[in-house]
Amino acid sequence: MSKWYEEAIFYHIYPLGLTGAPKNNTEERVVHRLRILDPWVAHMKEYGFTAVYIGPLFESTSHGYDTRNYKMIDRRLGDNGDFRHFVELCHDNGIRVVVDGVFNHTGRDFFAFRDLQEKREQSAYRWWYQDVNFEGNTHYNDGFYYKAWRNCFELANLNLYDESVRQYLFDVVRFWIDEFDIDGIRLDCADCLEFNFMRELRKVTDEKKKDFWLMGEVIHGDYARWTGKDLLHSVTNYELHKGLYSGHNDHNYFEIAHTIRRQFDANGGIYRGCRLYSFVENHDVDRLVNKLNQEAHLAPVYTLLYTLPGIPSIYYGGEWGVEGKKEGPNDDFLRPCLELEKMEKESAFPELKELLIKLAKLRKEVPALVDGEYRELFLTNRQYAFGRILGEDAIVTAVNNDESPARMDIPCPVAGNKALEVMTDEVYPVENGRIQLEISAGGSAVFKIIQE
Repeated sequence: MSKWYEEAIFYHIYPLGLTGAPKNNTEERVVHRLRILDPWVAHMKEYGFTAVYIGPLFESTSHGYDTRNYKMIDRRLGDNGDFRHFVELCHDNGIRVVVDGVFNHTGRDFFAFRDLQEKREQSAYRWWYQDVNFEGNTHYNDGFYYKAWRNCFELANLNLYDESVRQYLFDVVRFWIDEFDIDGIRLDCADCLEFNFMRELRKVTDEKKKDFWLMGEVIHGDYARWTGKDLLHSVTNYELHKGLYSGHNDHNYFEIAHTIRRQFDANGGIYRGCRLYSFVENHDVDRLVNKLNQEAHLAPVYTLLYTLPGIPSIYYGGEWGVEGKKEGPNDDFLRPCLELEKMEKESAFPELKELLIKLAKLRKEVPALVDGEYRELFLTNRQYAFGRILGEDAIVTAVNNDESPARMDIPCPVAGNKALEVMTDEVYPVENGRIQLEISAGGSAVFKIIQE
């Protein structure tokens, strides 16, 4: 039987942006912006999302990843009671809650770094940070050097080889499980974390909550290095993210098909059996509308996201086709403040709602979309079809990136005499073991194979 996180459909929220919090945390008072999210829980439920990844949440100085206090909700968002309320509301609506775990680095306002600034060589925390050298310096002119994430010295790298650092962070994780009853953690910069730290963290969370989920942010590399029975359950599938938009822009479904074949093919896929976290946009990359050359390709991209192997995730605003593009290092345009009522009334792509709701319903009803084997059935540069097969049950997905309608003649992967297209409820005959259809320009179709 699949775990909840293997069956999950995620909604991703960057709360400082969504709630309109100020960029810099300069006020002493707590502002209860998390309460803005109450109606968003009903919104998530309507769309069929079964889990939310929300973060960062720790008290921080600016963008949320420069942590000041691991045991406090950022005062720009509210207090610990506000987040406890949010988790309870999500759980009451059948939605699991996963938060950001920012354990690679802290901000300069974190107590251990402040102590290091003040006491220097005599600080009890001098070994908490990487490569501290009191003969060096940084542009902050502290009078010592330390290693920072990508040389962004507002983010001081923690020394995860230090036992006291590890135990402190494990206590933080236990606190979040006890205090808020969270269901999982997305590890920020997992591709920078020390592997034994992640192994120990897996033991801590397994002991604390048996179905707790650990997912890591990994951009490049062999994803299998970070996943396994003693490491993380999943990592971000950036390789597929790139293929999903560029395969459409270049009219090249071979790119997507090659990626999936390499990753998940039943015969030789290097990640078969692993449930990677799939997405088309997030808080660090341009919005899908801005990446696609043709807006008509939104539907086939989302259809692929929900029906290819993986755990699908929608970034807040994606369900309305919200725009947003990075400007140099500035991510603000990717993390907008949105008003739920306004967005529901003024969506630029109202047809996305029905599509996403139907895809979510299908994924919940058909185990083959979670546990089914992947099988490529039809492939050209501009048309692509594949099956997800579990025993005698199968789903067949077909997509077309051409500007013209196309004829497709798709072999049926299991025995059956009819194919129900779930978006239109149209029934197609299966003749001589094949499904024949004309698919519209920029179209997508998903079939349930029926045996009668």
